[in-house]
Amino acid sequence: MIYLHAKKIIIVTIGAILNAVAMNYFLIPANVYSSGFVGVAQLLSSVFGNFMTTGVWLFILNLPVTILAWKKVGRSFTIYSFISVFLMSFFLEIVPIINVSKDILLNAVFGGVIAAVGTGITLKWGASTGGMDIVAMVLSRMKDKPVGTYFFILNGAIIVTAGFLYGWEKALYTLVTLYVSTRVIDTIHTRHEKLTAMIITKKSDEMKQAIHSKLVRGITTVPAKGAFTNENKEMLITVITRYELFDLERIIKSVDPNAFTNIVQTAGIFGFFRKE
Repeated sequence: MIYLHAKKIIIVTIGAILNAVAMNYFLIPANVYSSGFVGVAQLLSSVFGNFMTTGVWLFILNLPVTILAWKKVGRSFTIYSFISVFLMSFFLEIVPIINVSKDILLNAVFGGVIAAVGTGITLKWGASTGGMDIVAMVLSRMKDKPVGTYFFILNGAIIVTAGFLYGWEKALYTLVTLYVSTRVIDTIHTRHEKLTAMIITKKSDEMKQAIHSKLVRGITTVPAKGAFTNENKEMLITVITRYELFDLERIIKSVDPNAFTNIVQTAGIFGFFRKE
């Protein structure tokens, strides 16, 4: 367990460094904006000049949502997310702002890719980079509705403000960064809010107990039989949020490393889905 926590902190640290490098080497020098709270922090830093840096704004913006996550989401997720935000704010302050390229398109693409890799690996290991990820998780638990609209509104406001401040060409390049980031995060982790896991295992009883003890999610079991081996198995079907994917993967590997699991996007749910 100590090894797992240490590894998780290392991954979160790497993610924070990658985000800081993407910002200070590519996006900030080119006046291209990131998504979510990081983009808002960039905007505030630009509007208020040298009053506060992007790193300081990012930390301040995340304080209220961290408190909200502590009450609504869970301590483990919140602690690692706070560590991620703190480290990112810290590295934004110590990593020098260097204009690596004068080509704004290269800055937009490479900044978006590097930041998305940092965010993606952080999400994959059961934490987040704070900001809108935490807001999305709280809203999805409280309202059980898609939160894409909230992302769209916030990122839309960032793009429009970037257009007014630096011209609409910069706003379009910001849109390129947002698109690239989303695609890369999809590849590494997932942007989908809810996922369906279909687990085929010979240790169904142990698997059900382990999942219930950690996630408290409903599970449907279906008899299954291997077409090649003719072995009798069971398929466990459960719907989770994307933030629970890390825990589910760990449970499956610890109970039955040979289990076959298929994770698919869930477009919608009718009926009861635990929110708290």
